[in-house]
Amino acid sequence: MALLLLFVFILVAVFAVVAMLTQPTRTEKLVHTRLRNVTGPQNASTAQRVDILRNDSYSSIPWLNRLFGNLTPAARLRKLIIEAGLNWTVGLLLLGSFVAFLVVYWIGDLLGLNRLVALVIAGAAFFAPYTFIHLRRKQQFRRFSTLLPEAMDLISRALRAGHSLTAAIDLVGQEIADPVGKEFRRVSEEQNLGLPLRDALLNLADRVPIPDVRFLVAAMLIQRETGGNLVEVLDKTTSLLRDRIRLEGEVRIHTAQGRLTGWILCLMPIFMFFALTAINPNYTSPLLNEPLGRRLLITGAVFMLFGILVIRRIVQIKV
Repeated sequence: MALLLLFVFILVAVFAVVAMLTQPTRTEKLVHTRLRNVTGPQNASTAQRVDILRNDSYSSIPWLNRLFGNLTPAARLRKLIIEAGLNWTVGLLLLGSFVAFLVVYWIGDLLGLNRLVALVIAGAAFFAPYTFIHLRRKQQFRRFSTLLPEAMDLISRALRAGHSLTAAIDLVGQEIADPVGKEFRRVSEEQNLGLPLRDALLNLADRVPIPDVRFLVAAMLIQRETGGNLVEVLDKTTSLLRDRIRLEGEVRIHTAQGRLTGWILCLMPIFMFFALTAINPNYTSPLLNEPLGRRLLITGAVFMLFGILVIRRIVQIKV
């Protein structure tokens, strides 16, 4: 019976993954929506159903959306999701985390694992989506920093050609790849809808909280309010950013071995503990069932956390 339930769970999980990977992307959905609006019947009832407001809800359930709207942690979580470039809601994220926790704990109990070990593994499954969000957010910011010098070059060339700053921002949104193009398109759209350029640029700095963007926004605002040669400032800043990106790449190459060693040293004890528990539960049961064993586990976890922080400080070089 247990094997049958495990087979059903794996089958459902595989179908869920396939359905998630084969569903249309956000861009494809937007294209299909615009095509339906163009080719569909243009009557009064259709025009009333068109929604020009951006949907940034916390959940598709109305009462849950109102509840999350009054909670500060939910707003911070939604900000992290937006910065990661994901089309998720806070309600969907929390639901997925709780389902992952319950399913993994049930599988661990089904396989006969110790309750404490099953809880630890289920806790890791619960926090896995949040770890993915942070990694995706870090990747988005790194790609944004890589493409930002190209965007600044385009703004500088557009200003030299006689375009206004607003037209240069709109040109960046059209020509530069995402995520830089998407964010600059949003700045252009906000300005077209009546928001002042200062507020639109400050919103950009708030959505992408990295020093390069803040410096670019400050340079644009200072030039707009007090005057000055923005082209020269952008050229010097672009050269500085490219040199820093090159230096960061060299640092990552030289510290790759240290970072890999740190990951191995941090993950190997955890992997060996769970592997030994799965192979022979009686071998690690004194650590889980005896008071002295639990104190040793807590002490070892604290020292491992301290070691992870020390290794991270050693291999992380700020440039």
